[in-house]
Amino acid sequence: MAGAVDLSVDGAPATPDDLTHVALINYGAYTSFRVEQGGVRGLDLHLARLEAEATELFGQPVGEERLRDLMRKAVAGRDACWLRVSLFSPDISPRTPDWQGTPKVMIAVSPPPPPFADAPRLQLQAYAREAAHLKHVATFGLIRARRAARAAGFDDALFIDDEGRVSEGSLWNVGFVSGDDVVWPQASMLAGVAQALVQRGLTHAGLTGRIEPVLAGDLTRFDAAFLCNSATPACAVAAIGGRTFATPSGLIDRLQGAWASNPIQPI
Repeated sequence: MAGAVDLSVDGAPATPDDLTHVALINYGAYTSFRVEQGGVRGLDLHLARLEAEATELFGQPVGEERLRDLMRKAVAGRDACWLRVSLFSPDISPRTPDWQGTPKVMIAVSPPPPPFADAPRLQLQAYAREAAHLKHVATFGLIRARRAARAAGFDDALFIDDEGRVSEGSLWNVGFVSGDDVVWPQASMLAGVAQALVQRGLTHAGLTGRIEPVLAGDLTRFDAAFLCNSATPACAVAAIGGRTFATPSGLIDRLQGAWASNPIQPI
């Protein structure tokens, strides 16, 4: 996150004890998103993600109203910013893994980031995140994958599972396009909020969408590929391995329009 970052925990400034715990104990989950005009596209999806993460990892939800209250306090009248909302508990460690209860909520507020990528060239890597359905804080494998891709002359990594199915990228979802049809790969992965927002708006953009397995050997049947995450609603992929893509004119604008067709939801 570029620029100054304001950190709070349960609505108060983060303490050294809070920061020590999250620095040393890699157990928790989060979601992150852009605040614009004082609201968030897909806020309902981010809240649902946080509640599901809290219940699965800590045993109890935080509560939507409490999450909203903490977000409003963190935003503090800003019209535009970036929020990362994280869940953790100082009662959980490798020696004390059994605690159950409502997790603490850490919110990082920073300036909105630039788009994540611009026409990246992707290296296929055999890899699957642990508990891939969760947006958890264990990012070692993702950073290591990006480093390996760049060392090999690529920009980023696109993962395939042990059956050769495309899943997700390091910090984003991938979509494939054939004509006016968007295909999302079916495999073990994180269901991205940006992906869901693009899918929700496809009809608005004159496109259709579906989910099906995509094998690494299937890439030649697609006209284009794109990545999406909360910082980048849609970005053309230049190549995956040796397969290059000439993105049809106007396609990325249509996909970004699909994302933008979702209303900004007030916090």
